[in-house]
Amino acid sequence: MKIKLPGHKIREEKALNENKRTRDKKNKDEKTVLSEKSKFAIVEAYKSARTNIMFSLSATDKKAFAITSYAKGDGKSTVAANLAISFSKMGKRVILIDCDLRRPNLHNILKLENKAGFSDMVGRMVVFDDVVNREVLPCLDVLTSGTIPPNPSELICSPEVSRFVERLNREYDYIIFDSPPVGVVADALLLKEYIAGYILVTRERKTTHGDIEKLLQNIKVTDSKPLGFIRVGVTHEGKRGRRGYYYYYYYQYY
Repeated sequence: MKIKLPGHKIREEKALNENKRTRDKKNKDEKTVLSEKSKFAIVEAYKSARTNIMFSLSATDKKAFAITSYAKGDGKSTVAANLAISFSKMGKRVILIDCDLRRPNLHNILKLENKAGFSDMVGRMVVFDDVVNREVLPCLDVLTSGTIPPNPSELICSPEVSRFVERLNREYDYIIFDSPPVGVVADALLLKEYIAGYILVTRERKTTHGDIEKLLQNIKVTDSKPLGFIRVGVTHEGKRGRRGYYYYYYYQYY
């Protein structure tokens, strides 16, 4: 006869709750990445965002842009992944790069290995062709963040990044950087020399007007350009009158 101590039951409950959270996160990621099963309204919203971004890029000589937000948890990495997918649907060569070297998440969203990536390549420990994920989807390559370095800011400022971007400009039609939240660290602003501007992700009922003002100030003080906003997490009235919570993407030209 086995006797379970009180602490044993608590540990079992914690393990069950942790497994449930892991499954819920996995299911959430699967639902938020664009696919053939995605809702029509979401797909069309991304197409609209894509069109507006293309117009903004056409006014510059750069084909790269970065996705950022004010705080962590705003959904910028999911937006970056879905914009990259939307651009690749046009048959254009697209590369998506995870430059969030502190809390990377693209590899989780797209279910890719992250043993080596951007940081390892910039640190000259590997070469680009050995770590880039080719054809994750047709016309879409992805470079994960790689090893989390002790000096993310210095790494992004290195001359190796400049040489790397020059190569990307020759090989790709669009270059998309998933960068860290501007309100947390300044890493994202270090990309300004290589990009046309920033797409700013805001979350309904989380991002405040003050956050947006600080976000714009941080970008403008470095002489960078905000290209527009994408708002996520909008509530709406369902058919049965209940309030649902879902991801809605809205592009606003700045």
